[in-house]
This record gives sequence, C-alpha cells and structure tokens, in this order.
Amino acid sequence: MLELKRLEIRQQSFRLSADFAVSAGRRVAVIGPSGAGKSTLLSVIAGFFAQTSGEVLWDGQLLDGVGPGKRPIAMLFQDGNLFPHLDIARNVGLGISPALRLSAQDRARVEDALARVGLGGMGARLPSALSGGQQSRAALARILVQNRPLLLLDEPFAALGPALRVEMLDLVSALVRETGATLLMVSHDPEDARRIAEEIILVDDGVAHPPEDAAAMLANPPEALRRYLG
Repeated sequence: MLELKRLEIRQQSFRLSADFAVSAGRRVAVIGPSGAGKSTLLSVIAGFFAQTSGEVLWDGQLLDGVGPGKRPIAMLFQDGNLFPHLDIARNVGLGISPALRLSAQDRARVEDALARVGLGGMGARLPSALSGGQQSRAALARILVQNRPLLLLDEPFAALGPALRVEMLDLVSALVRETGATLLMVSHDPEDARRIAEEIILVDDGVAHPPEDAAAMLANPPEALRRYLG
C-alpha cells in the first residue's frame, strides 16, 4: 500500500497537499488541470523532489530520505529517456545496472522484457530505427526489468496518436495485471483514465484528492472535475 500522510509540497508560490492511501495492485489515473501538480506529486513519491512536510510510505516503510534508485518504484517519464547512442537492449539493461554490468541471466531478462512488449529480436537496433510506438515499448521494457511493485507513469504516451496510445494503454494494463504492480498514471485525457484506471486521483486547487472509483467519478463528476472537463 502507498500512503501519503499529511504531505505538503511547496516550491516558491506552488502549494500541494495530499493525505490518502492507494491499495496495492490498484490502477489509478492522476488527472487535473495543467500546472496543478500531477507530475510534481509523482516526482515526490519517486524521490526526485523532497516534500516540505509529511510522509511517504510503501507497505508501512518510510521512504523519506531514500534515494530514487532505492525506492520500490519505477517511473516512466514523458520522453521515455532512451539514450540515442545505445541500442535498445542496452537501454533496457540500464534498468538492471546503470553501469551496464550485465550477467548472462540479466541479458536473458532483457530479452524476455523485450519479447513481452512486442520487441523480440529488436535489441540490436538504435532508438532512431524504431517508430514512436516501438520506442515507448522499449521504455516500458526498461521499467519491466526493474521489477518494482509501484509503477509511476508521467504521460509517457502523450506524443502518440490515438490508436497507438490506446495500444500502449492496453499493454500497460495487461502487464500490470500480470505483475500485480500498483499503477499511478498522469493523464490529461479522461478517456485514458476511463480505459485503464480503477480509481482516479483528482489534483486541483492545491489538493491531491483521495482516490475515488473511476467509473462513478466520470459518470457523475464532482464540481472540481466538471470544471476541468469543461
């Protein structure tokens, strides 16, 4: 379980508070207006930024002061962060060893992850030789080899066309179900939330609200969500 206890985030004039829990294995969309703090919230959970006060816990373990690489978290950013000079297999291998010191077993894990995202046999290709959708799959494979129980997605498929985005959302949903990971995914599109999420965290007016049932929330949006949806 992910717990945010009396969390306060302050950066100059920006303020965001959160006080809720997310049950293990849930698929949660994080939505709200631009600039509301969705990406900042995920970055604090991942350890890239420190909160001003409050606590972040996973399964009762306090994560405050724990570096990003040592948290039980894998995070996928908007651009996928593929290194253009490394082939896809080595890009994925960075999820296991940043120094790319990979054993035969590690390399087998990389090949298995590539196969699971539909890129089997493509490990020797550079990112520039892949389509946008294939690059997103490669970035997702790097997340898979990390084998972390909490997966944070910060709009990684925003640059894809509608058909490819749906394809990637379905792939993420299938992989999360397979691994049992907990998913928090930032999205600006309520249809993305409708497709993949069981719950929604609405971030608006300085508050990250506790997760609510996605279907019920989208069917009968609260006032803050109605303002966002227009």
